[in-house]
This record gives sequence, structure tokens and C-alpha cells, in this order.
Amino acid sequence: MPLPAEFHEIAERVNNWGRWGAADEIGTLNLITDAVVREAAATVRTGRRVALAVPLRQDGIQTGMITGRVNPLHTMIAVNFEMFGPGTVATSDDAVTMGLQAGTHWDGLAHVSHSGRIYNGRPADSITTHHRAAFSGIEKAGPIVSRGVLLDVARARGVGRLPEGHTVTPEDLDVAEELAGTKVRPGDITLVRTGQIQRYLAGEKEAYAFPSPGLSLRTPEWFHARDVAAVANDTLTFEVFPPEIENLWMPVHALDLVEMGMLQGQNWNLEELSEACAEEGRYAFLLSAPPEPFVGGAGAPVAPVAIL
Repeated sequence: MPLPAEFHEIAERVNNWGRWGAADEIGTLNLITDAVVREAAATVRTGRRVALAVPLRQDGIQTGMITGRVNPLHTMIAVNFEMFGPGTVATSDDAVTMGLQAGTHWDGLAHVSHSGRIYNGRPADSITTHHRAAFSGIEKAGPIVSRGVLLDVARARGVGRLPEGHTVTPEDLDVAEELAGTKVRPGDITLVRTGQIQRYLAGEKEAYAFPSPGLSLRTPEWFHARDVAAVANDTLTFEVFPPEIENLWMPVHALDLVEMGMLQGQNWNLEELSEACAEEGRYAFLLSAPPEPFVGGAGAPVAPVAIL
């Protein structure tokens, strides 16, 4: 299905091409300034740390639905090997083969294209098999640290988990922002909780993947209006799946990554964070979430930590 007029109208309203110059490769991460990070650090009160990544394991999230995105194949390449001869110090080494977006990850700006373009108007064919992403590779993202704000949509709507196929709307985000007791502001990283990760944690991998609640086609404008630096959630597909407009696949990806230049995170475990924020009565925190710097990568694993 060709991209409809509605998509192009939204794209025009949220487009950031050229906003930070023709050479820019990091998009809305430009909004994370030194001042933003200083203010983020001031949110730390107790030092409580909450890990947001799912374990990387061979029987992980991936089911084969996405071709080639394999769970980690972890092998030992040395076990107690006395490299310098008998009786010397022994070492054990291991290696892994995996899809860079197999577990908790960031989608980089080269992950999606539409109409032959990636972020900032660069040609989609600048991504090649052997040379990877010539522009906006995930290594360009650098050390992502900012104020995180949990938009706990499920809790705000009075449920533990949003229903299958629930479309998270700007109105949902408004309600979650009200629960958070703080306004999302420029340079923030917003974490949108649907509760869907509960399905995976319960061993229901297929049900976790599909059908899934997720973000609406209308949410990019909400994030754009607030100058959000990046967004992550607790689903496989990020946006609602199946899509809210029949046969219009991944429009939110295209708006966020291509038009806005805003990183997306998926498969983030927000369950413990939800409980911690509710217990402490605050939903803003210092968030450390630098991606692994794979040169030319279209995405990368991340082990985010929220510090309260």
C-alpha cells in the first residue's frame, strides 16, 4: 500500500531535516545538551538503580517472524586455557552471533527508509551490504544519558497490561503524563509502558509479538511538540500491531526515524521501573542508555539503567 496522504501530512509537520544542519546524523539526540544532563543528574535522590534490559539468551524474544534477526548464539571459544603454558593463569573466552536488534535495543536512524530516503534526506542506497550505513550509523549516537520519564499508560488507564491491539494515542500519553506529575520537556527520553512485556516474561513469546498494543500514527506529533530526544517501549513492534490503518506497515517507524530523526527503543522491560516509580511517587529519573557502538549499524543492543 502506498503511503497515504495522512502520512505525508504528518511527515511534513514533524520533519526535522536540516534543523541541525545538512551534515547532521543524530537528529533529536542534539536536544540532549550539557544543561539537560545536569538537570537529569539532579533527579537522583536515593541512588536506586533499575535495569531495563531483558537477558540476552539463545531462547530469547525472537521467534523467526523477522527474517535473520536471530537470538544470541553464545559459544565458549576457550575454557580455562593456560595460554602461557601449564600452571600459568588460565582464561575463558566466549563469542556471540546475534541480531543487533534481537533483545533490548535502539533502532538507529538508518533502520528505516521511505520514498528512497533516510533521515536528513540522505539516499537510502547509502546503506549497503558490505559497507553498512554510511550515514547515521548507530555509533554516531554516542553516550545517551538524559532525563528519563516513564509514561506508564497501563497504570494510568488502571490496568496491569493494555489489551491486545490497543492503540496508544496522544490522549493516552496525556493521561500518563498527568500520572507522572511532571511535564515532558526538551531533551527527555520517554519510556512508554504498555505492560506487553509481561507476555514474554511469562514465556508467551508468540503472544508477546502479535497482536500487540503500541504507538499510534498520531503520537509522533506529540513527541515532536515536546522536543523529545528518544522514545522506547516494552513491545516487539513499537507501534500497534497489526497496524491501525490496514496494510499500512511501520508508519510510526518512518515518521520517528526518517522524518524526525528520533531513535526508538524496543523490548525494554519496564515492569520493575513501574513499581519503583509508583512506590516513590515520581516518574522522572536519570537514564543511562548508550548503544553498543557498532560502526554503520542500523541498530544496537543496549542495557539501560534508570537511576532514581
